[in-house]
Amino acid sequence: MNADLNMSNDPTHHAFPPQPLPPWRRAVLKVGSSLLAVGGEGLGARHAAGLAAFVTASLADGREVVVVSSGAVAAGRALLPPRPQGEGALAERQALAALGQARVIGLWQQLIERPVAQVLLTHDDLRNRRRYLNARATLRELLALGAVPVVNENDTVSVDELKLGDNDNLAAVVAALVDADLLLIATDIDGLYSADPRVDADSRPVLEVHALTPEFFAMAGEAGTASGTGGMRTKLEAAAKAAATGIETCLFNGTNADTVAALRHGVLHGTRLRPASSRVAARKYWLRNVPLEAGGISVDAGAAAAMLERGASLLPGGVMGASGDFRRGDMVEIALQGEGGAQGPRLARGISQYSAVDIRRIARRHSRDIEAILGYNYGGNVIHRDDMVLL
Repeated sequence: MNADLNMSNDPTHHAFPPQPLPPWRRAVLKVGSSLLAVGGEGLGARHAAGLAAFVTASLADGREVVVVSSGAVAAGRALLPPRPQGEGALAERQALAALGQARVIGLWQQLIERPVAQVLLTHDDLRNRRRYLNARATLRELLALGAVPVVNENDTVSVDELKLGDNDNLAAVVAALVDADLLLIATDIDGLYSADPRVDADSRPVLEVHALTPEFFAMAGEAGTASGTGGMRTKLEAAAKAAATGIETCLFNGTNADTVAALRHGVLHGTRLRPASSRVAARKYWLRNVPLEAGGISVDAGAAAAMLERGASLLPGGVMGASGDFRRGDMVEIALQGEGGAQGPRLARGISQYSAVDIRRIARRHSRDIEAILGYNYGGNVIHRDDMVLL
C-alpha cells in the first residue's frame, strides 16, 4: 500500500469507519447545491437542517464557523417558469443568482440560531491586496460578534467564477483568509474512493491522505449532480490549496444524517486530507518569504517588548514613525528606533494595515483616535499579530 494512502478493508467496500476530527477552533464549512436543492430545483432544509445544527452546536462550544454556500442559481431558477437556455445562458445564470441569493441567506438564517451575515466575493476580491484585507477584516469582525458569515461567489457580476466547482476552491481560499484550522466539505458522496463507487463495485474508501499526488486525482470523478457544478476533483483541488496553507480538509456525506450528527461529537465518517505542515508553520513560512517593500516601521521599547515577550499586535501608540512609501497590505520590516532616530535592531516583519503616509499621521496616538485623524479606520492595529513573524 502506498505510504500516502490509507484505504478501508471493510468487506462492504462502501463504509467509512469512524475516525476523530482534528482539533479545531475555527472552521469553514462548504455546502454545495446538491445538498440544498430539492430535485435539482429550489431549496430545501432536509440536509441543511443537520448541517445548521452542527454549526449551532459548534458555536455553543465556543468555536467559530464560516459557511460557504452554493445554491443561489438553483433557488432563483425555482422562482421562474421553466425556460430553455439560449445564447444568453451566462446572463441568465447571473440573473438567477441575483434572484436566489436572498433565498439562500433566508434558509440559513431560518436554521441557524445566531445572526447570519451575507458575504459575496469574487476571486478578484481575493487577488486584490486591499480588497483581500478588507474582506478578511469584515469576516474576522463578524466572527468576533458571534455571527455566522455565509459566503458565496458573487455570481451576479462574475464571469469565470461560474465555472465548474468554483465554490470548492473559494472555500479553500476563505479558509486561508480567516486563518481556519479546518476545512469541512459536505458533499453527496461518503468521501474519496479508489474509484467511482457508482460504477465500480470494487472501489474502496480512502480514509486518509497525507499527500495529494496525481494518483488521487486519477481516482476522483468528474461529474457533479444536476444542481451542483463540482465533482470530487474540484474538492481535491480545494484540499490541495488548503494543505498549502497548513489547513486540514475533511470530506463527508452531508446527506447522511448520522454522519453529520457524528461531527458534533468530533467523529468523522469520511476522508481526512492532511497538510504537510501545521497551519502556524505554513503561515510563518509564508510571512518570512513574502518580499519586503522598501521602507519600514520604527517602534519604541515598550512596543518592542510587547511584541517579543507577549506576542502582541503593533498598536499606533508604540509607533515612532514610518519610512518609505509602502501601501496598506504591503509586507514591511519593524525595527526598534535607536538614539537620535537611528534605526536599531530589526525585530519583526508583517503586513501593514495602513500605508506609510497614514502611519506617520497616527504614530504615537491611541487606536480610538484613528478615525478622527484619517477619516476612516481599518482597525486598531497597525500590524496584527497573526500577520507578523518575529525575526
